[in-house]
Amino acid sequence: MSNDAATAEAEGTAEAATPVSDPIPHGLGASLPPADARAKTEGTFPYAADLWAEGLLWAAVLRSPHPRARIVSIDTTHAREMPGVRAVVTHEDVPGSPLHGRGGQADRPVFASEAVRHHGEPLAAVAADHPDTARMAAAAVIVEYELLDPVTDPEQAFEAEPLHPDGNLIRHIPLRHGDPDAAGEIVVEGLYRIGRQDPAPIGAEAGLAVPRPDGGVELYLASTDPHGDRDIAAACYGLSPEQVKIVVTGVPGATADREDQGFQLPLGLLALKTGCPVKLTATREESFLGHTHRHPTLLRYRHHADAEGRIVKVEAQILLDAGAYADTSSDALAAAVAFACGPYVVPNAFIEGWAVRTNNPPSGHVRGEGAMQVCAAYEAQMDKVAKKLGLDPAEVRLRNVLATGDVLPTGQTVTCPAPVAELLQAVRDFPLPALPKDTPEDEWLLPGGPEGAGEPGAVRRGVGYGIGMVHMLGAEGADEVSTATVKVQGGVATVLCAAVETGQGFTTLARQIVQDTLGVDEVQVAPVDTDQPPAGPGCRGRHTWVSGGAVERAAKMVRTQLLQPLAHQFGMSTELLQIADGKITSYDGVLSTTVTEALDGKELWATAQCRPHPTEPLDEAGQGDAFVGMAFCAIRAVVDVDIEIGSVRVVELAVAQDVGRVLNPAQLTARIEAGVTQGVGIALTENLRTPRGLIRHPDLTGYALPTALDAPDIRIVKLVEERDVVAPFGAKAVSAVPVVASPAAVASAVRAATGRPVNRLPIRPQAAVATGH
Repeated sequence: MSNDAATAEAEGTAEAATPVSDPIPHGLGASLPPADARAKTEGTFPYAADLWAEGLLWAAVLRSPHPRARIVSIDTTHAREMPGVRAVVTHEDVPGSPLHGRGGQADRPVFASEAVRHHGEPLAAVAADHPDTARMAAAAVIVEYELLDPVTDPEQAFEAEPLHPDGNLIRHIPLRHGDPDAAGEIVVEGLYRIGRQDPAPIGAEAGLAVPRPDGGVELYLASTDPHGDRDIAAACYGLSPEQVKIVVTGVPGATADREDQGFQLPLGLLALKTGCPVKLTATREESFLGHTHRHPTLLRYRHHADAEGRIVKVEAQILLDAGAYADTSSDALAAAVAFACGPYVVPNAFIEGWAVRTNNPPSGHVRGEGAMQVCAAYEAQMDKVAKKLGLDPAEVRLRNVLATGDVLPTGQTVTCPAPVAELLQAVRDFPLPALPKDTPEDEWLLPGGPEGAGEPGAVRRGVGYGIGMVHMLGAEGADEVSTATVKVQGGVATVLCAAVETGQGFTTLARQIVQDTLGVDEVQVAPVDTDQPPAGPGCRGRHTWVSGGAVERAAKMVRTQLLQPLAHQFGMSTELLQIADGKITSYDGVLSTTVTEALDGKELWATAQCRPHPTEPLDEAGQGDAFVGMAFCAIRAVVDVDIEIGSVRVVELAVAQDVGRVLNPAQLTARIEAGVTQGVGIALTENLRTPRGLIRHPDLTGYALPTALDAPDIRIVKLVEERDVVAPFGAKAVSAVPVVASPAAVASAVRAATGRPVNRLPIRPQAAVATGH
């Protein structure tokens, strides 16, 4: 991956010219390195799998090999009698609520009792004195099943018998906007399918549960939502939230909900039952079976446009496969329906959206959920409009793009900066990469790599576009709040906030905020646990906004405490004093001292909250101000396709994104490049196949993630810094929207190269073979 010189200049990242002797960068706008970067690079970072405790027992979970069956009986006798086994738990050993779930809908059992509803559903868990003993004991639990035909087609779920006591329909959103009789001079239609992607965390799930003397339990986990996980665990254990403590440890990164509840909950139950610490390290197969995946989606679209290519009306049907349980499917559906028309002005829109249960693996929160699926479809439709009218695809998009002040099909006015036209023009006008030479020395440029079977004469180049949009924070009335405390003592500042660092850079941002506000160079961020006030889940880039805002407010309160005595001494207000480069100066130069001298052994601290303005649920017509803010991204993809064998090589992705404000240039660049690369995997390789509800090849051999060799040149050609006035620092989340836009851009480029419709992601080789081959 690389950026051209213009990109480096735009981002302020030309660090190669910085003398080695310069001071370490600090404060907002600097490329402050992550505090844990060295430890992770050297392999000394303590991940959850490295945890240990005296008297440790090992856990294993028995999971269903069937996607759907009635449970006739569960016999744990043989498992309990095995030497070294200390406990076996099933649904009968759950003392509290047997149901749990995210997204406000508790519909999933801790252990299956009467029926299993998906492949990999937990049935029992074992604690033993050795991990091999625990696995053998779990395998020794005898379960008698009455096998039932699984319902794996979401379209059949409407007519199938109920798969769950709550029925098969999780949510239906009918969106009505404008005139249903409106029609355009041309009409284009399409049917699109988006496959199932796995978040594929770098490290599989691991954790440690330790019983407490008060009858409670402590869970040491790589959790991304510790307070949410604590409340679920406490309800299932029959304990008060105060009796369950979650300590966040060793998060190796996350692009979705980090932890599998079917893994966490049995761990604590075993610790409570045995009175001993219990550890569980999931295998990669168990990780694939346990956690949630991106919603597979079926989309039907009809676009009406006038002769100039302006969109008159959009009609769509969106069907999300939620799998066996609801999880966050309601939220994903709301995003899919609300953004079904994309970042375009659509005066008339009629969208039907459904999320249904099937016997497929559960779906949940994955970066860009809902928005990614519809982006692939509406961008394909824009290509069809351009082709039917004989217009340039970029020009058709420019004639329809949203701007600040326009109205979404939900009736919500876009009040945040929406420089969509500027973004699209930037990637359209960026110079195209040179064509590869048709020589043996450059065989590696062929689709398929150095050993690819293709021939240079069969390679066609295509250029395509994708414009994505996502919402930030929660939606539809979610109470987004975070609390932070900032303490300063002995010249060292400490930040206490339960915002989990999942790779999005929050701990680095918190340090920068305090450095900027207080002029203190040494800033530490305390480890996260549930003894701290809640900060909410680490998704949608919300911690940059909500938790960063809380840290800023607390730091400003400490700043006032620091400056008040000096202001009083010199008879001026604190607003007339400024802190920069570790010095405190007045506007007139009369006062000049250092922050260290002003602190003079004092201990200052303050606690503050950040709560964005409220939103509202979508009503029965899909209308409402459901989102706090939005972010946009435009991507131009250049691909080479062997039109005889259908292999695809992504040559370059040019990216322009509205970021509000660049808070850490190096970190922002890394987040955008990572999101784009993830999108390439969605477009070309990542597809968790589940024939008849069974996960096929649940490992990183069968599930093809893009590697460094698959990553194309990524050119960040423009970052629009138009600050969102309602967001702290004016910054926007940057990770999700490149994931949304890049698969659509790659598919658009393959369409341009082959002339094929390309209506399925990931793109299969047969879909990239040009007509006549």
